[in-house]
Parts: sequence; structure tokens; C-alpha cells
Amino acid sequence: MSNKILIVDDLHPAFKLAAEDLGFEVDDLPLIKKEEVLKILPNYIGLAIRTKFRVDKEVIDAAPNLKFVARAGAGMDNIEVAYADEKNIQLINAPEGNSDAVGEHATGLLLSLMNNFRKADIEIRKQIWDREGNRGYELKGKTVAIIGYGHMGQSFAKKLKGFEVNVIAYDKYKTGFSDEFANEVSMEEVVKHADVLSLHIPLTKETKQMVNDEYLLHFRRPIFFLNTARGEIVNTSSVLKGIKNGKILGAGLDVLETEKFPNLAKEAFYEDLITEGKLILTPHIGGWTFDSYRKISEVLALKLKNLEL
Repeated sequence: MSNKILIVDDLHPAFKLAAEDLGFEVDDLPLIKKEEVLKILPNYIGLAIRTKFRVDKEVIDAAPNLKFVARAGAGMDNIEVAYADEKNIQLINAPEGNSDAVGEHATGLLLSLMNNFRKADIEIRKQIWDREGNRGYELKGKTVAIIGYGHMGQSFAKKLKGFEVNVIAYDKYKTGFSDEFANEVSMEEVVKHADVLSLHIPLTKETKQMVNDEYLLHFRRPIFFLNTARGEIVNTSSVLKGIKNGKILGAGLDVLETEKFPNLAKEAFYEDLITEGKLILTPHIGGWTFDSYRKISEVLALKLKNLEL
């Protein structure tokens, strides 16, 4: 029986070293093309991926001996999970590895938005000195609502502890999760009390385009909006409209429903996106730190050790 693992994406060497210590033979081929992967997959019991490689039905059908897929990161939306389950392929991921990075990134976006860091910096570089136009908001005393209280949501809540804010959280699939960092509430409480809304949920059929005009309409007061989860959860045009009509005071988007160029530049909303001053954009780097790169591989290696093969 083969004990070979194929790495088809850029993983920190810690994963390969740990896997070899466990007795696996590892082929690390981060630049390999999908066509080549399909040809050689029958030789492997394990497949390690990051974000760029999609484990679809074609891949799974080409891998009759595949026992597990190791996803270096949190989201499983690039894996056809139901079909993998049907084929008894075990799936492991590593949300613990980049949750601190995501929590810190969300905190940074929020502080930047509330204090006009980007706008003020740009103005000074243009020789504009405008104190009143850059008057900000204090985080203390505000209510921060977190949607999704898994590893990422919990990390953000922990990072907020020192700011003396009221953190509330809603998770459709969990109950009884109140802790010292956040209080569990209903969605009705979220829309009633939130000053800040931050998404920490996976992309599923249910959450795709969840945040739209109607969703934002329910919020009782203007909010700061953060998305460090998945871009397709949010209708970007609705966020831009929310900024224009005052429902959203500022938005920090680390993810977009269309990512990378040239495709992003072709979107109808792109011109409004890049000219909107109350918006901060980052290129899907919330969990993308030098530290998380290593930690993700270490977490995956630990989970690999506990797999029943």
C-alpha cells in the first residue's frame, strides 16, 4: 500500500518534514499543473493543497487510492466536500493556524476605518492638512457584532478585549457559546445594536451573496463593516450603495466576490470600488502572515498524525 503524499501548492516545509517523520513519502510539487496531477494521483493516498487548487469531482475520480486531503488554511470551499465524504476521503484543515492573523487584520482594518488613517495619509501627501475632516470615532463603548463564532470569530473577539467594547456574536450552527470575550445573541439583537459588523463565516450555498441590499436594510444604525471571510458572501454593489446612503460608515474588505486581475477590473462596480474613500481594500491577506505560513503547516502535521488510515 502506498504511503505517498502529493503537495500541489506552496506549503511551509514544516508539513513535509513532519509527514516524513511520520513515515510518509512526500513529493513537493507546488508548481505542478492540474493535468499532470490527474495523471499521477493514483499513486498517492494524500493530497495537500492551499487555495489555488480545486479538489473537484474530476480530481477525486482520478484518485482511487486517496485517503485524505490536507487543506493548508481554513476555508473548504475549493473542495467538493460532499463528494469527498461519499468517497470516504478524510478532510483536514488548519483554521487554528491563521486565526490570529485574521483577528489582527480585522482589528487593523477597523481602527484604520474609524480613525481615517488611509484618507489622512493620502491628504498629507497631497499637502492637505485637514483635522476636522478626519475627526474619528473611538472604539470604546461600541457594540461589535461578529457573525460566525468559529476560530476566526473567536480570535477577533479576543483581540478586541482590551478596547472595552461590547462584543456580541451570532452563529446559526452553534448555541451556548458565550464566553469572556463575546455574548451569544440572536440576529435580531445584532441588527438592533451593532455599531460594527464583522463576518467570519464560510462560503456555502446558504451564505453566497448573503449580504445584499435587504440584509443591510435591517440594521438600525450606521455600521462599520468588515469582511475577512470570503468575498462571494457579500454583494459588493450593495456595500458601495450602503456607503453612499449612509448605512455603512466605512468598510474594510480583505476579500471580494471577484479576486485578482484582470477579472476584478472588468467588474461593473470596479470604478466605484477604487474611488470610494470610505473603503479599505486588501488582497485576501487577512490570514497571510509569515507566522501563519509556518503555523498552518504545523497544525496540519499534528492533524495528519491523528488520522486513521
